[in-house]
Amino acid sequence: MRRVCSYSVFVLILFLLFPSCTHAMNHPRHFYEEKGKAIWDVPTHSKYMAITFDDGPSIKYTPEILKILEEYDARATFFVVGTRVQQNPELIRAMVESGHELANHTFHHPNFTGITKEEIIKEIDFTSEVIEDITGVPPKLFRPPGGVYNDIIVDTANEEGYMVVMWSWHQDTKDWQSPGVPKIVNTVLSNAKNGDIILFHDFGGNRSQTVKALKQILPELIEEGYQFVTVSELIQKHVNYRILNGFGE
Repeated sequence: MRRVCSYSVFVLILFLLFPSCTHAMNHPRHFYEEKGKAIWDVPTHSKYMAITFDDGPSIKYTPEILKILEEYDARATFFVVGTRVQQNPELIRAMVESGHELANHTFHHPNFTGITKEEIIKEIDFTSEVIEDITGVPPKLFRPPGGVYNDIIVDTANEEGYMVVMWSWHQDTKDWQSPGVPKIVNTVLSNAKNGDIILFHDFGGNRSQTVKALKQILPELIEEGYQFVTVSELIQKHVNYRILNGFGE
């Protein structure tokens, strides 16, 4: 009896001290994929891929990336940070005018480990507002900073009207670590599959390796027959599109 009471008291203390964390279940990715709550890859029979960039925009590297994408008629999805959107409204407009997709990557890019639902909503809503104020279109996609996910993060984003978009685990270029152009190129080319979502970064230090790698990656994959579309366009190619809770309808 004493053990049961002690355990109950312990649980109660945890709940009072960490009310959000006690419910932050972290299911395996297939749980969220099967329920249409989040995606890492998009099953498709066609040779489509989505290039994504996190943490920007960058006044230096994003324009260079846009030029390369335009050269190869490639569309990309930029998971932008709200504070940087505010600082670069003209660049944001240029990205949209070039046919690229803007997605939500929070307002301050905080650490999402142990974050509360209220904090998530603020980060998402602030970013959505600044994007819509500049472009006239609210974002539909959300990627949590650092790829941190659990029930609170995914469910809150869904409730706010977002599809949670991660990235293909075999297509994490780790370009933020500056591993060298050959390694970035090899990661993408050696693992290329239909429906891949590739992770790059256009902010957060020297991104010259990312720029140089793109110049090699895009023509090679185009030669292999791949087309580069936005994540929203890629989702529409899903072999079972209906499982995604009517996304895009």
